[in-house]
Amino acid sequence: MNEVQNTAAGTPKQCFVVMGFGTKTDLATGRKLNLDKSYQALIKPVVESKGIVCLRADEIKHSGTIDVPMFQELFTADMVIADLSTANVNAFYELGVRHALRPHTTIIMSEAQLNYPFDVNHIAINRYTHLGDNIDYFEVLRFQKLLSETIDAVLDKSQVDSPVYTFLEGLLPPSLQEKATQVARQVGDALANASSTNSQHDDQENQTLSLLVKQAEEAIGSKRYEQAKSLLNSALLISQLNAEDKNSSGNTYLIQRLVLATYKSKKPDEITALNDAMALLDKIDLAHTNDPETVALAGAIEKKLYECNDGDHHIDNAILFFQRGYYLLHNRYNGINLAYLLLCRAHSSLETSPDDKIADTIWANRIYRDVLAICEKEWQQIQNRSKSADDASEAELEQITATQKVVEDEQRFWILVNKAEAHFALGEEAPYNAAKDAAAAIDHEEWMTESFTQQVDKIAQLLKK
Repeated sequence: MNEVQNTAAGTPKQCFVVMGFGTKTDLATGRKLNLDKSYQALIKPVVESKGIVCLRADEIKHSGTIDVPMFQELFTADMVIADLSTANVNAFYELGVRHALRPHTTIIMSEAQLNYPFDVNHIAINRYTHLGDNIDYFEVLRFQKLLSETIDAVLDKSQVDSPVYTFLEGLLPPSLQEKATQVARQVGDALANASSTNSQHDDQENQTLSLLVKQAEEAIGSKRYEQAKSLLNSALLISQLNAEDKNSSGNTYLIQRLVLATYKSKKPDEITALNDAMALLDKIDLAHTNDPETVALAGAIEKKLYECNDGDHHIDNAILFFQRGYYLLHNRYNGINLAYLLLCRAHSSLETSPDDKIADTIWANRIYRDVLAICEKEWQQIQNRSKSADDASEAELEQITATQKVVEDEQRFWILVNKAEAHFALGEEAPYNAAKDAAAAIDHEEWMTESFTQQVDKIAQLLKK
């Protein structure tokens, strides 16, 4: 039987993208990667620039199981791009299904630090470098060019790229009956319409998972936390339609964002909201997980409960969570919070021995020193990336968006205020003032300065003791 022909005359070709969505943790390295950034910056604009409809599973509008349209897309899509970053098990499975169904027109990509298992390490994989929450603008330009060339090569040639059809010579791909082919194309057209529909006024049950999450993120960004909670709960319902276990770790990202919106809402009151958020974290195996984002959220909640005077025992709980995150990632956020909480414990009812108070203070100071080293390293990385802008053409520089500048300014601001906080806690006034003044000179939102000032005031009260 002949392989199904997907693209009728006048019908645009279709690309189905296999990858996770939201922020996922690569458990092999402990790094968080925002896969939405990969999709929106590296894949979708390149595919659509060629007049090809581009869809990811979370953009499919559906009211039931996603399995049927997903398998139809894996079979009938003119092209499939699979991003294996974070070793997403669903992505690997769906790639295997595509390789079994179609001998060619499959492109594989991943973040550069992914360690490939044996079964795919002999397949051509396009690598890109992810910075976690962002992707460097010049890396975006480089990879977009690479992916564009790869798409042209794949669509212009019928070269086999599936290892199934490479090693099992003479194997014929399956085909759909004519009626089934027509149905599959209708499904594809519906998916294409879903990607371009403005569903702002649609009922939530009819919206795509992608749109619900986007709206929820916008609500969080504008501090409409109750609305964000409603949107995220709707997204969870859609996501759980396919899961046997309704508390599946596959919903980790959605639950993490729901936790954030819940405790930020302070409804019906702040302590109740914090406890409700902590209960949500138990659904994603808080006691055993090595997901740094889950651990960091738990630490932030316990820290807030302590600051709301709910008991000194929350200091110990917060220390355990931030300590776990610090040794997983060795990053500024966990380090600066861990050091602060050690100072809090040194001056709390939890430490009755002078030796224990001294031990906590020394430990805190050592972590503050480590945070300073991390700040220097990250600052140098940003400076090195900025140097590439000096070598860029004027046309390239004009393409740098305001969003990119906001992201870089925010990174610089937090590095400088973390540096200032560490110097302040160590009693180093001159470098504290220098870092604080440098941070103030960077464009930033007012709440960021307020957060920093409040934290320094808390440390000042501890040091007075």
